[in-house]
Amino acid sequence: MNDPPRILIVDDNETNRDIIVARLEAHGYETLQAADGQEALTAVTQHRPDLVLLDVMMPNIDGIEVCRRLKSDAAFPFLPVILVTAKVDTKDVVAGLEAGADEYLTKPIDQAALVARVKSVLRIKALHDQVQAQAADLAIWNQTLEQRVEEQVVEIERIGRLKRFLSPQVAQLVSSGDERVLESHRGEVTVVFCDLRDFTAFAEAAEPEEVMAVLREYHRTLGILINKFEGTIERFAGDGLLVLFNDPLPCPDPSLRAVQMAVEMRSEVAKLAVAWRMSGHELGFGIGIAHGYATLGCIGFEGRFQYSATGTVANLASRLCDAALNGQILVDPKVHAAVVAKAELESVASSISRASDARSRHSTSASYIHSAFQYAGVQWTDAWPFRSTMTYLATTAHFRAGRKHALCEMHHFQEGASMASSRRERNPYAKGPTCKCTKSATSWHSARSAASRSLPGAAASLSPR
Repeated sequence: MNDPPRILIVDDNETNRDIIVARLEAHGYETLQAADGQEALTAVTQHRPDLVLLDVMMPNIDGIEVCRRLKSDAAFPFLPVILVTAKVDTKDVVAGLEAGADEYLTKPIDQAALVARVKSVLRIKALHDQVQAQAADLAIWNQTLEQRVEEQVVEIERIGRLKRFLSPQVAQLVSSGDERVLESHRGEVTVVFCDLRDFTAFAEAAEPEEVMAVLREYHRTLGILINKFEGTIERFAGDGLLVLFNDPLPCPDPSLRAVQMAVEMRSEVAKLAVAWRMSGHELGFGIGIAHGYATLGCIGFEGRFQYSATGTVANLASRLCDAALNGQILVDPKVHAAVVAKAELESVASSISRASDARSRHSTSASYIHSAFQYAGVQWTDAWPFRSTMTYLATTAHFRAGRKHALCEMHHFQEGASMASSRRERNPYAKGPTCKCTKSATSWHSARSAASRSLPGAAASLSPR
């Protein structure tokens, strides 16, 4: 439909044409003129009017024949025609309507009736054109629907495949096309490292099928929790998992979220451990959590990339995990400061002593796997021998010789060698009877003292009362 509507006036009498043109232009319509039937057919093809006012009695081709031709032309699916004639016989009116005319006006033309009929027919024309346009849009949409659905299915399958190898957050970023956040950058993250206690001995003694069954159950359980707390799996190797918070997508309270996830992990793995124990597999679970800056981004080669975190914070989380007893969650001072108001913590020395007491009463390892996450106060003691030991383990200082003795010191605590510990408190240069270290006591003492000076705080253990 043209704007303003375009009307073709066909009459062999010029005066009649001028009268109709004057009336219609006064109402804002655009007008065209034709003097006979052939000229009318040509004008319709060239100018595509919205309405034709067609005189019936004309030389050569009369109005009835012109109307019939216009209505039979597929190029004009809906072109309204109003016949204008001096014939008032009913047969003439019927002949015009049967030829396809939409309205009929008799001469002399009543001007008010002319304008009313023009408006009525043009309103129908506008609605018809709107329906036709919508039908055309629908036809185009239907033609592309199958292709778009197929493309979406392919995209969904691609994201599904990505999620099998990448964390959901990283996979979503890759699929969205915005890969800038995957470029190498420096960021502040909370790192969770966890693994099973005594897994190496279990893997060496058990059948491969049993090892795979345990790993599938273990990974499935932890994977649900990692997705629940929106962590990003940096990697997993065997029983060890490294999970990032606050990257590649930022999240509020990353340390608190990591601790909450770790507590639920501990609870769920404790349930698995009961079933494993019934099958003769003695496996424990430990977690280390650290917070700090790391360099993050994709590493690998074409066809196989991995989103990775590089820096001391990841190493620290791994060392804390190594030092954790079964059922323990060890955190560094930064995580401790972030969650101290919402989690109940205690020093490593107190936690180890309690675990040792539990074992001395012939309790199973599950007896001190604590599952509650209490929003209470904080226990934060600073007992000596383990202060320097865990200070060393919670730093990245390279006291290699001292680390071996530090682990031995922890071994004495775990085995309840109270006499050896007491002797060592009185004389730091003395070795305990169960220590198998080959380094000199002087090396241990120097490393311990240096580590103690490097960081006056102690690692904390999440172990609710």
